[in-house]
Amino acid sequence: MALKHLRAIMNRVSRELGFDTPSLTRIARETRDPFRVLISCILSLRTRDETTDKASTRLFALARDARTMARLSPRRIEKAIYPVGFYRTKALRIIEICRIVQNDFGGRVPDDLDTLLTLPGVGRKTANIVLVYGFNKDALPIDTHCHRIPNRIGWIKTKTPEQTEQVLREKLPRRYWQAFNDLFVQFGQNICKPIGPRCNICPIATFCSALGVPKKNINPS
Repeated sequence: MALKHLRAIMNRVSRELGFDTPSLTRIARETRDPFRVLISCILSLRTRDETTDKASTRLFALARDARTMARLSPRRIEKAIYPVGFYRTKALRIIEICRIVQNDFGGRVPDDLDTLLTLPGVGRKTANIVLVYGFNKDALPIDTHCHRIPNRIGWIKTKTPEQTEQVLREKLPRRYWQAFNDLFVQFGQNICKPIGPRCNICPIATFCSALGVPKKNINPS
C-alpha cells in the first residue's frame, strides 16, 4: 500500500523549513566533500548539532584530507573535537578510518553502501548520510526522527531505524529519498519532537494518526 497523503505531507513539511540547517547538510553544501561529511558524521553521533559544528570546524582547520588527518596524534584530535560525545574513542576511530581511506582507497571516500560499511564505526545511517550529502546519491539515512515520525503518522509499523529503512526503501518513491532525512530531522527537532510534540502547530496534523502521542498534546487545553 502506498504511503497515505505522501505528497501533501512532504510538501507541507518542506514549507516549514525555516529552522536552522543541520550541520551535516551545511558542510555538504559548503564543501561538497565526502570526506568532511564522513568525519563530521562520526563526530555527530551522540552529540548536539552546535557542538558537532564547532568541533568539525576546529578539526578541519588542522587537516582537510585523509592523508593529513591520519598523521595527527590522537591527543591533538581529542583536543580539537572536545566536547563531542566519546571524543577519545572517536579520535582513534577517525585516525583508523583515515588510514584505511588513504591506504586502501587512494584517499577517496568510497561511494557505495557496502564498501562504506566496511569502515570501522560506520553503520547504515552514517553510510547513507555520506551517500546523500557527500555524493548526491539516492539513499535513506534513518535516524531516530526519521524512524519515529513515519511510525507516528501511521505510515509504517517498525521497531528499529534499520527496519524503517528497509520498509521505506520498498514504499517510498526514490524521488523523495534524498530529501527525506533533511526534512524529517529538522521537523522532528522542532515540531514532531519525541517528547511533547507540538501537535497544535503541526502542518500535517490533519494527516497524522498521532500514534503513541498523549491526547493532551493533540488537543491542548
